[in-house]
Amino acid sequence: MELEGAERAEGGVFALAALPHPPSAFRQAARHAALLHARGVVPLEGAPAVGAAGCPIRVGYVSNDFHNHATAMLMVGALEARNRERFHVTLYSYGRDDNSAMQQRVRAACDRFVDMRAVSLREMAERIRADGIDILVDLKGHTHDSRIGVFAYRPAPIQVAFLGFPGTCGADYIDYVIGDRWVTPLEHAPHYTEKIAQMPQCYQPNDLQRPFPEPATRGQWGLPADALVLGCFNQAYKIVPETFDSWMRILQAVPDSCLWLLEDNPQATANLRREAEARGVSARRLIFAPKAGFAKHLARLPLADLMLDNWPYNAHTTASDALWMGVPIVTYAGPTFASRVAASLLDAVGLPELICDSPAGYEATAIGLLRDRPRLERLRRHLREGRLHFPVFDGARFAAGLEGLYQRMAERARAGLPPEHLPAAPLN
Repeated sequence: MELEGAERAEGGVFALAALPHPPSAFRQAARHAALLHARGVVPLEGAPAVGAAGCPIRVGYVSNDFHNHATAMLMVGALEARNRERFHVTLYSYGRDDNSAMQQRVRAACDRFVDMRAVSLREMAERIRADGIDILVDLKGHTHDSRIGVFAYRPAPIQVAFLGFPGTCGADYIDYVIGDRWVTPLEHAPHYTEKIAQMPQCYQPNDLQRPFPEPATRGQWGLPADALVLGCFNQAYKIVPETFDSWMRILQAVPDSCLWLLEDNPQATANLRREAEARGVSARRLIFAPKAGFAKHLARLPLADLMLDNWPYNAHTTASDALWMGVPIVTYAGPTFASRVAASLLDAVGLPELICDSPAGYEATAIGLLRDRPRLERLRRHLREGRLHFPVFDGARFAAGLEGLYQRMAERARAGLPPEHLPAAPLN
């Protein structure tokens, strides 16, 4: 029953990220979920210490997504580019074994891959303690099938939240949350129970080996040949009335445009069409794309002239996919981690002018771009030509930044100092 309660709480926290809310409410909800995960847990005896200076830092990652999943797709390039002499990496996996090419890459990129599907939380913690892990990293947070309760046993001297959950975990057993200047500015520290550790560039890793397929044709996806296509491939639960209002005003201001959305489920499709009509926009101007395999999805993205982000839960992986395929995205950066991810990505590809500080600014920026085709094409060319050189797609650069943070965490621990905020530092 305790696990059921924790699962319900984590589902509520994750859902809250997609709804307008004050950051203080998010922290409170996350704290409640973290306490449920820790209910009845007695931490392991003894206080583990970080290994001696000069020895490799032993990093462990906990997740059930080390297979053909977005987390693995994002992480694999950084894992492959890591410094193998200075960092020893173990993946603690409790997810499925799909033997996919992605899973094989992930396995090959680490020193050890430990299957933990059949063990209890305490047994996981005991194995991690026995392995002498210095820095234990949770890649799930309050998402489905999380095992964040393992961290309540305190199996490692330094415990970190990273990548899988856009916000505070609310747990006193997580020491740091890894972000960057955009998603976790230090002035937002009161919204976090963890100390903020900032990457020197965007916190989101990406894989330079991801496919770059030839673009599809508009006819293949039922798009009008001569219209301006505005795209958004986020799941329907991320679309809130305020965002949809802005989209409809943009469509009204640009009559030769249409909105290309993901066909998430029939009820959502019907609702969105109805709401467009209620706002004076023909439902025929909303075109829905079925879900597709990764390579097919990437191939269709350049058919959109411009991507429209949504808030308070931005495009995350879907934003980096669009930028990878040369499609600019307009975003509104709000007050929460989840509402600032696209801003971080845009800054990392040299397009900060597409980051807006209000819905009105968002609408004006999108409308201005759609009315200035030469400028829009310049932005697309900037992305196409810089794709292989932007920091956000450089796995080696990302690995160096992440390892720099891990080194700073370890040095503080060896000196007997408690966790503290780690502002972004330039790469050596």
